[in-house]
Order: sequence, then C-alpha cells, then structure tokens
Amino acid sequence: MPDYAIGIDLGGTKILAGLVNRTNGEVLLSVKHKTRSENGCEYVIGKLKQSISEVIEESRLDISQISCIGIGAPGQVNRTKGILISAPNLDCDNVNLKAILEREFFIPTFLGNDVEIAAIGEYKFGAGRGYNNMVCVFVGTGIGSGLIKDGRVYYGNSGTAGEIGHIIVDSGGRPCGCGGNGCLEAYASRSAIEKRITGALKKGRTSIITEFMKDSKQISSKMIRKAMEHNDELIMQVLLEASDYLSNGLATIINFYNPEAIIMGGGLIDAIDEFYQRSIKKAKLKALPTPAETTVFKKAQLGDFSGVIGACFLEEQNKFLKPSSMPVSR
Repeated sequence: MPDYAIGIDLGGTKILAGLVNRTNGEVLLSVKHKTRSENGCEYVIGKLKQSISEVIEESRLDISQISCIGIGAPGQVNRTKGILISAPNLDCDNVNLKAILEREFFIPTFLGNDVEIAAIGEYKFGAGRGYNNMVCVFVGTGIGSGLIKDGRVYYGNSGTAGEIGHIIVDSGGRPCGCGGNGCLEAYASRSAIEKRITGALKKGRTSIITEFMKDSKQISSKMIRKAMEHNDELIMQVLLEASDYLSNGLATIINFYNPEAIIMGGGLIDAIDEFYQRSIKKAKLKALPTPAETTVFKKAQLGDFSGVIGACFLEEQNKFLKPSSMPVSR
C-alpha cells in the first residue's frame, strides 16, 4: 500500500513541492513557484501554503491519506519545535512553520535544513544507496554538506554538523558571509567564483563570458561552463584555483570522517564535469592514502528532487533527536 507524503524544498528563489510515495521514493507530481522573498515573510508563507494546497488538489487524495509534510529551509532551524529561527534569504525569523501548517492542513509537519534533506534523499533513493556512512557535499551559491552516520543524519551537539563551507582553507584570507575569514565557501562556491571573475573583468581582463551575460547581473554555472568550453583563459584560471581549494576541503573530509562515500551535487558540479573530476582527483592525492583509496565519489542522482524526497523522511529522522536539545542548522 502506498505511503504518501509531501516534501518541500523551500529555497531563496523557488519553492519546489511534491507528492512522494515513500515506499519507493517516486515523485508522483510536483509544483514550483518563485519564492519572491523580497515581498516579505508573510508572502513566503502564503506561497508555501499555496504550494501544499496545489499538491493536495492535484493528487485528489484525502488529507488522511497523506502521512506528513516535510520542509527543508535554507537557514537555522529548531527541528524539535519546527521553528525557522533565521533565514536571511527568506527574510524570515522565528517563524513556527510546524504550528502554522498543522493548523492549516491538519497534517503532521516536520522541518529540517535544505542540505540535510538533500542528503537524506540521496541516501534513501539516490547515489548514496547502500552507504551507511557518507557525506553529501553541495556546491552552489554556497557550500554545504549533510552527514549520514550509521544510516541516520548526524546533527552534532548543537545541530550544526556538516558545515564544510566554513572549514578554514586560508587563515586570515578572504572574508566570508559567516563573518569569518578564509572559509572554503569564500574560495570554491559559485558566488566566490563569480566574484573572482567580475573582479578580474573590472580590472581589465577580457573573457568570452561577457557575451553570455548580456543583461544578466549574475554569472550562472551554465555561463561558466560555456566559457570553459571555449577554453577561455580567465575562466580556466579561476576554475583551476577553485577546484584546488575544494579539493582541500574534500581531503579534510576523507581524513577526518573517513566515509564510505562522498556524494557531490549542486549547480557547479552538475554543470561542469571537469571541475568535479579535477576536484576529486586532487582530493584523493592530498588525503591520506588508506582512507583515500576506500572512499567512493559519486555525483548526486536525484537532481532538484533530492530535497523533496528527503524532506518526506524528516519524521523518522526526528525520532532520534534529543528532546532536551535545541538543534539548529545553518
């Protein structure tokens, strides 16, 4: 008998919601809306409710047939209470999403971090199947990771385990959005690469990427890939530097955590295979030989739906939380 749940990946730019059969991980239907967080938190919550309503309506299921709602958000969360503590990209602070949505839909609702739910999805039905001790690393606007230990999400003492983006790779180096300096995220994320490219262009360097940007204010992963395919000197230089720094972070994971597998996803990894291949090759050379030899690298398989699928299993993951703690995740 199918076990239905609604999974939601609540992002700074889009809300992706889907009806999932938890028995086999199949996404039966999905809806997507722009978050438009510039309109304020109430607007975001309204869009969240709209997305859930549309999934329920399109599914033609009775509410009683839906086991739960799971949400992954890009910010600090209190998992036990379902409170979104802080999400700068959403302009939302101290919002009890669990209470709001349970009052609206009468369906048990659970909240987690966006990278955490993607790791759960890949572990359950993606590239991480069969690995009980693994790490998912997502390289996009920032760099985040989710840890799976003995088949469960490992949260750490305060619920913030997995912040690979804030491993220090250059003491006293570039400023990071976290307030620190020299973090991996400031060197190897898409936003870091974008800053390096735009900085070089302002100083007079030339690049074919300007032809792809047109009126766009941002440099996307696809633009970077197209420029690399033209062997653009500036883009190649920036990507080589970023992959070197990323390999430092990956080597640190190999040495410290000694996982069975490292699953990698995110915009940069999906768009630029050469960046992925060079990063993992250099990581294995930099790491200690024994753990490097036994660590398997794979690309994430579920794409945009890794978080939607993973969010549907927050209910079972939350059973292992300590009731006395206040777990949070960035």
